[in-house]
Amino acid sequence: MLSPSRRVMVSTTTCLSSTRIRTRGFSRLGCLASLQQSAGLPVAVKDDSTSSSLSSSQRIGKMKLSLAPLALVAFPAVAAWSPAATFGATRSYSVATILNAYSTEVAGEAETESYRLGFKSDDAVISPWHDIPLEGKDGAYNMVVEIPKYTKAKMEVATKEENNPIAQDIKKGKLRDYHGPIFWNYGCLPQTWEDPNEEHPELKVFGDDDPIDVVEIGSKAIDSGSVVEVKALGCIAMIDDGELDWKVIGIATDDPLAAEYNDIDDVPDAVLSGVREWFRWYKTPDDKPLNGFGFDEKYLNAEETKKVIEETHGSWKKLRSGDTDAGKLWVGN
Repeated sequence: MLSPSRRVMVSTTTCLSSTRIRTRGFSRLGCLASLQQSAGLPVAVKDDSTSSSLSSSQRIGKMKLSLAPLALVAFPAVAAWSPAATFGATRSYSVATILNAYSTEVAGEAETESYRLGFKSDDAVISPWHDIPLEGKDGAYNMVVEIPKYTKAKMEVATKEENNPIAQDIKKGKLRDYHGPIFWNYGCLPQTWEDPNEEHPELKVFGDDDPIDVVEIGSKAIDSGSVVEVKALGCIAMIDDGELDWKVIGIATDDPLAAEYNDIDDVPDAVLSGVREWFRWYKTPDDKPLNGFGFDEKYLNAEETKKVIEETHGSWKKLRSGDTDAGKLWVGN
């Protein structure tokens, strides 16, 4: 194991484009390398005095189907990805899935209410919600990853805080965790907003006052704070506590499965059912009712999903311009 006092860079050898990320007082370096190995990605690790090359004979990235949820529960990286692994040194690393020149900086202490993951561009503080563009290249969308798969901490873009850093959600005075790991990367699309003042014409419910959510179903875990380009394959209209909470199903454009997945019908039924049932049941341990789904619980296809995203982008534009009352939301104006 490399000494925590050393300055370390980790990069995938298949990296096409990447950005440096600097974190203070906290690092997930070891578990990042572990996850890359477990996913069959070659990893190069270098420090000031030594270098070694790590590789795995596994080729999980070439599998056509995602791992079954029961297998994921036993995945060794679940425990390794805890933000409790903190170090005093400043770390920098380069991740292949991060395609834009954004950096993140940690403030506060991991697993406490003080923890914040802020975003910068060219050393200027930015909002991941308002300043990162919605659209990527070739019809893809930018996704801000909040929760890496195989983890439980309910991290989210803090829509009511200045510059909207990522923080752990708090309910009833306690940090919020899922009761079991989520099996996909979870985050949001920047520059979107589900308007709580606007009723959906068919579903007769209002938006949940948040950016639209993305469930990224690719083969690898992606670090919180990453900005990745995703294909929008489809979406499902979850009804959570009487509010509309769209879940977009996406795949990172650099994932091996992206070549095969272009629309919702390309995704195995087992994966789609797994996503729907996970979100149906995940609040029940807190004595909450099952979540429901509109449109007869069916997923909308890629074309319809694009319309949903465009609608939420239009709502965000009105929010940002002041045409819609922001309430307690921080919109940077």
